[in-house]
Amino acid sequence: MILLVFFTGIICAQDLPPIVKYSSTTYSAGNQNWMVSQDKNHFVYFANNEGLLEFNGSNWTLYKSPNETIVRSVKVIGDKVFTGCYMEFGYWIREKNGRLKYSSLSQKIKSKINVDEQFWNILNYDQWVIFQSLDKIYIYDTKTKTFKIVTPKNNILKSFKTSSSIYYQTVNYDLFEIENGSSRLVLNNAILKNNKIVNIFDVTDGLLIHTQFDGFYKFTNGSLVKFNTEADSDISSSSIYSSQMIENGNFAIGTISNGVFILTKEGKVKYHITQRKGLSNNTVLSIFEDIDHNIWLGLDNGINCINLQSPIRSFFDDTGTLGTVYASVLHKGKLYIGTNQGLFYKDFLNDNQFKFIKGTKGQVWSLFVHDGNLFCGHDSGTFIIENESSKQIFSQSGTWKLEVVPNRKNLLLQGNYYGISVLEKVNNQWIFRNKISGFNYSSKHFEITNSNEIYVSHEYKGIFRFQLDSDFRKGSKLYTYTKPEKGKNSGLSKFNNAIYYAYKEGIFKLNQKTKEFEIDKTLSSVFENNEYTSGKLIIDNSNRLWLFSKNYINYFTVNKLNSELKKNVISIPSSITNSMLGYENITQLNNSNYLIGTTDGYYTFKIDELNFKNNNLVLSNISINKLNGKLISFPITENGKFSHDENNITFSYTVPGYNKYIITEYQYLLEGFQDEWSDWSSKSTVNFKNLSPGDYTFKVRSKFINSQPENSVVYTFTISKPWYSTNFALIIYFLLMCVFAYYINKAYGNYYSKQKQKLIEENNLLLEIKELENEQQLMKLRNEQLSLDVNEKNRELALSTMNLIKKDELLSLIREDLKKSSDESSSRSIKSIIATTINKNVSVDNAWNVFKEAFDSADKDFLKKVKQAHPTLTPNDLRLCAYLRLNLSSKEIAPLLNISVRSVEIKRYRLRKKMDLPHETGLVEYILSI
Repeated sequence: MILLVFFTGIICAQDLPPIVKYSSTTYSAGNQNWMVSQDKNHFVYFANNEGLLEFNGSNWTLYKSPNETIVRSVKVIGDKVFTGCYMEFGYWIREKNGRLKYSSLSQKIKSKINVDEQFWNILNYDQWVIFQSLDKIYIYDTKTKTFKIVTPKNNILKSFKTSSSIYYQTVNYDLFEIENGSSRLVLNNAILKNNKIVNIFDVTDGLLIHTQFDGFYKFTNGSLVKFNTEADSDISSSSIYSSQMIENGNFAIGTISNGVFILTKEGKVKYHITQRKGLSNNTVLSIFEDIDHNIWLGLDNGINCINLQSPIRSFFDDTGTLGTVYASVLHKGKLYIGTNQGLFYKDFLNDNQFKFIKGTKGQVWSLFVHDGNLFCGHDSGTFIIENESSKQIFSQSGTWKLEVVPNRKNLLLQGNYYGISVLEKVNNQWIFRNKISGFNYSSKHFEITNSNEIYVSHEYKGIFRFQLDSDFRKGSKLYTYTKPEKGKNSGLSKFNNAIYYAYKEGIFKLNQKTKEFEIDKTLSSVFENNEYTSGKLIIDNSNRLWLFSKNYINYFTVNKLNSELKKNVISIPSSITNSMLGYENITQLNNSNYLIGTTDGYYTFKIDELNFKNNNLVLSNISINKLNGKLISFPITENGKFSHDENNITFSYTVPGYNKYIITEYQYLLEGFQDEWSDWSSKSTVNFKNLSPGDYTFKVRSKFINSQPENSVVYTFTISKPWYSTNFALIIYFLLMCVFAYYINKAYGNYYSKQKQKLIEENNLLLEIKELENEQQLMKLRNEQLSLDVNEKNRELALSTMNLIKKDELLSLIREDLKKSSDESSSRSIKSIIATTINKNVSVDNAWNVFKEAFDSADKDFLKKVKQAHPTLTPNDLRLCAYLRLNLSSKEIAPLLNISVRSVEIKRYRLRKKMDLPHETGLVEYILSI
């Protein structure tokens, strides 16, 4: 790769590799990071002020040190992460749930650790792990689990490891080597006095010693020889705190106040990166090269990752001299950059400063090369650029862009603020010829066809079409399109001999026959899923069509066999490119190198090197939580079995890649819950809520842009049924149902039996009631018959009584007549006989006895009841009561008693007195009531 070095004003600015910044707020831990390491899964670990910090490419995890002190050192050895802190060291090992668990080693030798001892470095050599404090060196044998302690006479500054030895330097600047658990003095050269050793590296003929203030020295056969580098002058004024030899033999050097230097193995400065050039902080406490050759910097305030192997390089204008880049072009070995502050240039292959071209102060819109000339479209008009000078050839209006007239190389059309105008080459000089009349709208995007039709896109008015005359002076047949509609940041350009229009609803291709724009589905796919940011269409020198979207840079190439378009994607989002929306620009510098302008500089890349290594996909965590409960991590190395209420499951997964311009996308499928894979997304977690009991298989796969899914992870788990839904519970339910059914059946049998018995009893009762009713009816009939009989008897009695009365009356009359007869003597004997006979028949007692017998038959016990109620009554009184019961009047009673009516009244009065009736009670009424 060609390394470009650029300068703005006085300050030189390099094209630098991408830098990924992580602030303390991002990783939620302390500012300072003292040491860095990496495991086989590519997870990165940091010795942080707050504890052990782990980063898997997607998520940060902080593990507090066992005594909650600053972790000063970290080293991954095998499957263990060793750490050292205040009076404590040990190792962390990953459990089945993906979390790290700490085990102390220092507790075994706690009595031998000095007060306030901190462990600043960890090294490994074969089977031994070396923990270095400022007082001692503890050598731990991983096989025998025993310690050996090296205690120098003087305090230790730092320890180092080479391929074959362990070294340490003491505070009197002597260098020792550890052999067989003992110290051997290696070097006490005066050169090293008051010069702390930062690191020691293996070289072919000895050691390369890196010092804090005096750079590098080669130590060969007992002698020190200075190894000079281009950075010596800068390093001498900076305090070196950390350094690392990277895999290709180059050096990464971290300073206290001057950022980081990347030197070649020959000592050349490849990069010098400071806070002004993109670092988060100028104090580099630790340096580490990871498996992918990224350089990690543990800073005094944050963490940075430098993607040294990235094909992308960026230039950051930290002074603001250049401003926002709107156009660029490589012309005659010089790189021209057009910005909002003017036009700048520099030699393309040399490390020169950017120079300002006089007369171009202000906004540059475009740079256009034609017929060996460089044209500059400017807010002030149009300029021709020759080396370091500019010549204005048009000043009536600002110029957006320029286009060649088909088949007329001596004519150029330029889109201006007030329409379109013509430039003409006369006597080998380009001059303004005329403005095209008939069209006066701003023409930022326009194209001309072979038939001299002009198409103009105006983002606030839409698309226009008009016809030019043969002399290119007048436009006619102006037509305004209603479809497609106007659109913010819309664009129009000619690609592959066709005119395209792009806005938020898609990309449309002009149909040359119908003169209408038709949707192009292939190109429009760029703006799917809310990806639209700008419709700017750019065609490079290799006939590639470039488009910018929210998360990607897209380019299309033409298949030479069938003219179909092939889509290619570069995973660089607009948030990183930092381009002006609607004014994106990309320039092809040579066959593979491209330059993209941004709001604070630009970046370059080699298109044929945009192939990134696809790291392994890792399932990093499985968390379960009950309703309103805390997240609990579960094992990820074995199939899961969760209870029915542990049905809210969160899966975390990652591809541990740390390239700034690589966006990993993930796709997942939960068999048993989903039928299809999810959409591709950069989100590295997914949560499933309220999963039903059953068996599930979670699958996740990853890919980079333009790559096919290569990695996948499968995790199988089961959510158990609640106890009341298990097979055993179902059997119990079945048995209970059987018992319940039995008792229900029995209860129903008893119920129906009781109901039947009840019905029988009710029927019997109804029959009894019916019988009673019948008996009552019969009794009623009998009573009625008896009543009739009584009435009949009463009538008979009354009749009998009347007959008796009449008989007695008749006999009485006869008797009276006989008494009145004059012939007493003749008839005495006859009279006597008749009188005797009549007296016998008129006997009141006989009549009464007959009456009493009939009355008792008609009204039983009446006389008895009266006698019981009134014992003082005489038989004559009872006879009167009987006659009164028959409701006979005094006149009717008198003959029966053979007394006068007056005597009857007297008898009634006396009877009333005997009965002691109240005055208000009638005698007859009382007798009738008995």
